[in-house]
Formats: sequence, C-alpha cells, structure tokens
Amino acid sequence: MSTRSGVVVAVSASPAHTMSKPNLDSITLIEGLGVEGDAHVGKTVKHRSRVRQDPTQPNLRQVHLIHEELFEELRAKGFSVTPGLVGENITTKGIDLLSLPTDTTLVFGDSAEVRITGLRNPCAQLDGIQPGLMQAVLDRDGSGNLVRKSGVMGVVTRSGEVRAGDQIAVRLPEGDHVPLDRV
Repeated sequence: MSTRSGVVVAVSASPAHTMSKPNLDSITLIEGLGVEGDAHVGKTVKHRSRVRQDPTQPNLRQVHLIHEELFEELRAKGFSVTPGLVGENITTKGIDLLSLPTDTTLVFGDSAEVRITGLRNPCAQLDGIQPGLMQAVLDRDGSGNLVRKSGVMGVVTRSGEVRAGDQIAVRLPEGDHVPLDRV
C-alpha cells in the first residue's frame, strides 16, 4: 500500500451513538469540530466512555478513518464487513493508515483536511456486530506488541466536503516522526 496518496471509498455519519453509520453521498467536515451531523462532532470528547471520565477533554477523535484493505483482510477470514459498519466516517483505499506518523495531514479533494491524532482502540461493541470481530482487528507484531488495526482518528484542520471517489493526498509532518498510539 502506498503512503503517499489514495482514494475515498465511502463516507458515513450518524447523529446517534450507534456503532454502524449509514453511507452517504457526501459528508461535510467542519474545522475544529468534526463531521457535520455526526454524534461525535464537537470540540470536546463525545465518545460516551470518555465523557464519563472527563467531558472537558479535547476531542481528538472527531473523524474515524478505516482502510478498505482491512475489510478485505476480514472478509478473507469469513467476516461480512462493509464501509460504515464499524463506525468509521471515511473509508480509504491505497493508504497504509496505520503506518502514518502522528500529525500526518490527509487532504481530501481540493479542500478538506484531517490531522491524524492516533489509533482507534477497538471496543467490545464490535463483537455485537459479528462475534470475534474485535479479536480479528487486533494482532501482535514480531516483538509481541499489540497491534490495533481498526483505523485511525483525527481532527478537522480545514473544512470541506468529502465524497466517495475523492483523491487523498498525504502530507507527512516535518521533523521527527512519532508513531501512532491509541487515542
């Protein structure tokens, strides 16, 4: 997979706190807030478990992105997965999202930009979609370290509309690259 450019496969949003999100023709990203009309839009955390911990935390999880290549891997293991099913807002293809460093900027089409803040930490709700799905998005590297494969999270740094078919340009951060960690 290339880490320099890719394409949007699908976009999804839901005003309710549901795991799955319906696919839409387009979504609007709002700078500093997230996906217009999505349950997770806002400057402070909206994920219910994080709100219980501290509702004043900054929302580093405004946009959830997953790579279509993960779905292909899961389908090969017998899972029935499609864009939006596991809660992502943007499904990508051609970008190794998990290998990007923290603070990488993804530019969608001509306008919208998302700065990657970290890895999505998968939750047990995935097993409610299909038994075993949570374990299937976890792995171990050669050193035995946990690998989270359920996508990345980001914040909107420039507003704009995103739709399936949009090209995605990758801008790596300047200086030393910091590996992604869960957010």
